[in-house]
Amino acid sequence: MNDAKLNTNDICHIGLFTALTVVMAQISIPMPLGVPMTMQTFAISLAGVMLGAKKGFLSTLIYVMLGIIGIPVFASFTGGLGIVLGPTGGFIISFPLMAWLIGFGSDKGKWPLVAGIAAGTVVNYIVGMIFFTAVTGKGLDIAFTACVLPFIPTSIVKAVAAGVVGIKIKERVFSLA
Repeated sequence: MNDAKLNTNDICHIGLFTALTVVMAQISIPMPLGVPMTMQTFAISLAGVMLGAKKGFLSTLIYVMLGIIGIPVFASFTGGLGIVLGPTGGFIISFPLMAWLIGFGSDKGKWPLVAGIAAGTVVNYIVGMIFFTAVTGKGLDIAFTACVLPFIPTSIVKAVAAGVVGIKIKERVFSLA
């Protein structure tokens, strides 16, 4: 792939992963302090693993932009600038960076992918916590308890699954393109 241009396959893959993220966002479990448990991060991790840094970033950026302009792509079929400026907005706005970090690792190999998944997840948590604190006025301790602690086990499972599944699909399907 030429780094400056996207071909038809690239555009199709980017669109496919944008759509996959929309679908996965609807698998949502409400949590007590307002940050739902969703499958968005699985889809974003998968996009990074399979598409790499540039295309994973673009796929996720399109997803976020669709939500910002009001298309109901976020969890529970919500959308609009109000969602992004709300308590969960930090998680949403960090999604493109998360996909880029994971994709950067994926572009470099197996162990860099592991580091990329860890870095992407940590960045998502940090930006999400900071935003949650700024919007709600609650302390970082509450932000950690509401936004990180309950999600650690599922984040590990989603990260491992995205890595394993993403690599297998990438090897078998994308090598045909």
